[in-house]
Amino acid sequence: MEVSEPINYRQINARCSCFNLRKATRAVTQYYDHCLEPAGIRATQFTLLVSMASVSAHTLTEMASTLVMDRTTLTRNLKPLEKLGLIETVEPRDKRSKAYALTDKGRETLAKGIPLWNNAQTKIVAGLGQERFEHLLKELDFLTKVIAEM
Repeated sequence: MEVSEPINYRQINARCSCFNLRKATRAVTQYYDHCLEPAGIRATQFTLLVSMASVSAHTLTEMASTLVMDRTTLTRNLKPLEKLGLIETVEPRDKRSKAYALTDKGRETLAKGIPLWNNAQTKIVAGLGQERFEHLLKELDFLTKVIAEM
């Protein structure tokens, strides 16, 4: 009879990329949520508004691809923004898809959020150091590409 070693759950968590990325993501998201509170938006909403601000209209498929999100989750995240009047459904280039754009209120909210985000971003970069921060961004981008190819 083979005797197996007991499972070391702490070691699994300590070495698990998913666990550690999600833990870091929760910490960063909570920090940005706190910083963006005066603008009335959360970090997840801010990132959606920023990605939408770069073009006049985004289809659901384009946004999902850019954000590496499934369409169902993205739709669920867009609904509160639509209810708040920050985004609206617009006529897409392709009638088979759904497209969204920022409203004037969305642009105003984003304008309030940018300085708050900038302050939070500056503090995070200062805490990590510029070189480490740049390295982190490159590594996260690389990880995203590696996972996409699996």
